Amino acid sequence: MATSAISRRQFVKGAGALMVSFSFFGEASRLLAQSESFFAGDPQATTLDSWLSIAPDGTVTVFTSKVDLGTGVVTALSQIVAEELDVPFEKIHMETGDTSNTIDQAATVGSRTIERGGPQLRQAAAAARQQLLVLASSSLEAPVEALVVTNGVVSVANNPAKKISYGDLIGGRHFNLKIAATGTGWDMIVAPDAKAKEHKDYKIVGTSVPRVDLPPKFTGEFVYTPDVRVPGMLHGRVVRPAVVNSKPTNVDESSIAHIPGVVKVVQEGNFVGVVAQTEWSAIQAAKTLKVTWSTPGTKLPANRAELDDYLKNTKSFRERAVANKGNPDTALPQASKTFEATYRWPFQLHGMIGPSCAVADVSGDKVTIWAGSQGTFNTRKQVADMLNLPEKNVRVIYRESAGCYGRLSPDDVPQDAALMSRAVGKPVRVQWSREDEHGWEPKGPAQLMTAKAGVDAQGNLVAWDFLDRSLPWTTTGMVLLASRQIGMKPKAQGNPNGTDGGGEIYSVDNQRVVAAAIPWLHPDPTPLRTSNLRAPGDLARSFASESFIDEVAAGVGVDPVKFRLKYLAGNKRPTEVLIAATQKFGWQERPSSAGKSTGPIATGRGVAVANRSNTMTAAVAEVEVDKRTGKVIVKRVVLAHDCGLIVNPDGLTNQIEGNVIQGVSRTLMEAVEFDANGVKNLDWATYPVIRYSEVPEVDVVLVNRKDMQPLGGGEPSIVPVPAAVTNAVFDAIGVRLREVPLTPERVLHAINARPSAARVA
Repeated sequence: MATSAISRRQFVKGAGALMVSFSFFGEASRLLAQSESFFAGDPQATTLDSWLSIAPDGTVTVFTSKVDLGTGVVTALSQIVAEELDVPFEKIHMETGDTSNTIDQAATVGSRTIERGGPQLRQAAAAARQQLLVLASSSLEAPVEALVVTNGVVSVANNPAKKISYGDLIGGRHFNLKIAATGTGWDMIVAPDAKAKEHKDYKIVGTSVPRVDLPPKFTGEFVYTPDVRVPGMLHGRVVRPAVVNSKPTNVDESSIAHIPGVVKVVQEGNFVGVVAQTEWSAIQAAKTLKVTWSTPGTKLPANRAELDDYLKNTKSFRERAVANKGNPDTALPQASKTFEATYRWPFQLHGMIGPSCAVADVSGDKVTIWAGSQGTFNTRKQVADMLNLPEKNVRVIYRESAGCYGRLSPDDVPQDAALMSRAVGKPVRVQWSREDEHGWEPKGPAQLMTAKAGVDAQGNLVAWDFLDRSLPWTTTGMVLLASRQIGMKPKAQGNPNGTDGGGEIYSVDNQRVVAAAIPWLHPDPTPLRTSNLRAPGDLARSFASESFIDEVAAGVGVDPVKFRLKYLAGNKRPTEVLIAATQKFGWQERPSSAGKSTGPIATGRGVAVANRSNTMTAAVAEVEVDKRTGKVIVKRVVLAHDCGLIVNPDGLTNQIEGNVIQGVSRTLMEAVEFDANGVKNLDWATYPVIRYSEVPEVDVVLVNRKDMQPLGGGEPSIVPVPAAVTNAVFDAIGVRLREVPLTPERVLHAINARPSAARVA
C-alpha cells in the first residue's frame, strides 16, 4: 500500500473541509492559490480550528495527538466529541498522531487518554457547538436559548421547520475562533469557559458503540506500521553487538559482496546497519556481515541473586512516600506478633507480537517518519536531536503497531531508519527481527520489595512497613539506542519507574509505604535497559502488598476478604469493587488454605484489591494446582472495575479481559533470563506467553459512576491479577510463593520445601 506525506492543508482540502482564515475571505482554494504558506507553522491550542473542522456534508474531523494502540480509545474519543456536538457518531473522523496536524497532548501512556485527553476534546467540541449556535441564531433569526440540535441540525424549538445543518452553517470554512488554553500535554486545559453537557443528558457517551478500528483489521485492510510503503523505499537492518557499549573494531564489507541488492553498509560511530533493495537482501546481509566488536568494560549482574544484592544495598536517588503516618519503627517491636517477607519481581518483556518497525524519509533538512510511537512528539524530538535539526523539520505520522503496552513510548526504530535514510538519500524501512526485539527492547524493570507488619493480641493490624526498590526507566530522559551508538550522552538518571503510581488504599495507624528508585549499576546502556511496561511499578507493588496482607490474614486465621474490608473502612470505592467482585464470584467466608485438597489436584481462590491512578479494581481468581508437577492453571478470574463514568462499556470490557489475560501470562510464565553477557531468551520458545488453551474464563463487573469524570481504563485491571492468582495458589496448597513467575519448577520446589510462611515473631 502506497503511503505518502501530505500537509495539514492538503488533508483538510482532500477531506472537503476547505478552510479560510476569516469568513469574509471566501473559498480557501482561492486564498491558497495566492499563498502557499497560509498553513505554515504548527497548530495552536488556542485556535479552535486546530482541534476540529466541519465539512460541507457535516463530517467532523477531529485532530488529536492521542493514538489508538489497539485499545479502542479512538472510538471512545469519537463518542465524547459526537456527544458534545450532538452529531451522529458515524460523522466523526479522527486524525491522530500526526505531528504536523495535531496539538501535543502528551504521549498515549498511563491510562490517561480518556481521563486527560478526553476533557480537552470535549471542551473544544463544546466551544465549537457554542459558536455554531451563535451562527445559527443569526441565520434562523432566533435567540440561542430557543435553539436545539439533533444529529448536527440546528432548529428552533417551537418551530422545527426552521432549521440549518452544521455543514450549511460553516462547512468548509474556518471557525476563526480563539479559545483559552493553558498548560501543556496531560495538564493542558482547553476552553474551560465552554459549557459542556451535563452527564444526565448523555446519549452517546455510556453506550457500547462498536469499535471503528476492528472491521478493517478483520478484513486485512488495516495499515499497520509494517505495511507502510513509500515510493523509492529501500530496506534496512541493524547489526547488533552483544551489548550496546561494544564498539565495531572492524567491519568487513567484502563478506556480503555476494548478496544481490545490497546498497550500502552504514557505519556511524558504533552504529552499524545495512541497506538493500529488498527486505530479504537486508536480512541476509545483516546476518552475514562480519563485524568484530570490542569487549565492553562493564558487565551485567550474573544472576538474580547479584541483582537483588545490588537493589538492596545501593542508595536510592529518589524516594516517594505513598503513605507515612504514626511510627512503624516503634509499633512493630510492641506488636504481639510480627510478620516479615521479601518479594521479587523479574524483568519482563513487552513482547510485541510484531517486532518494531518504522519508515524514515530524510530529504535534505526535512524528515518524515511513519511509526507506531506512543508519543509522536517525543519521537519527533528524539529524531531531531539525533540529526541536529529543528523539531519543526521533522514530521512523525502515526501508524499502529502490533501491540506495545509501553514498548513504543521509547520508540527506537525511527532513529535506526533515519540514520540509514540520511546515509543513502532515500526512504528506508527498518524492521527489527524477533531476536532484536526480545534482546534489545527496554524491559519492564525488576523490583525487590520487603514488607513488615505487626498485629496486637486481638489480631488487629497495628503496624505496616513496605519498601519497594526498583530500577529507573533508563529510556526516559536518556538517549535511545541509535543516538547512543553515534555518541550522544545521557543527560538524566531516568524516570524513577512509576514511583508516582497508585495510592495506598488501606488505613493502618502506623504505616509507611515507600517506593525507592535505585540507580542503574553503570551509566552505559545494556540489553537490560528499562522502560514503562503496562501498569509500571504498580503491578509488582500490588503483587507484594496484596500477597502480604493475605499472609497476615492467614496468620491470624481471618478470611482474607473480611480482613481487607476492616482496613478499607471509610474508603468507599475500593470497598465497593471488592464487594462486587466477591459477590459475583460467590465467595464463601473462611481463612485462606483452610480448604486444602488431599488429592493430586488442589483448588483454591484468591483475592486482591488495587488502586492505579484513582481507578479501583478488585480481582478474585480460581486456580487448580497439580501437586505432582507444580503446574498452575487459572480457571476463572472475576474483575470488578471502577473508573468513574464509563464512556464505552463494551470497549472497557475488552480492555479488562485483555488485561486479565496478560496479567495471568505475566504471573505464570514471563521472565527475562540473563547472565553477565546479556539477555538469554531471544525467541518465543525461551520466553513463553499464554496460549489460547490456557486463557481463563473472565467475568467483568463494571461499576459505573455517572457523577464522576471518566478515569483510566487501559491498564488498572491488570494490577490485582498477580496477587489474586498467587493468593489462590496459597489457598490451594498452603505454600506461599513470593517470586513471579509461578513456573511449575518454582511451585513444585515450594511444595517440596514446605512449610512456607512469612517470618513470624
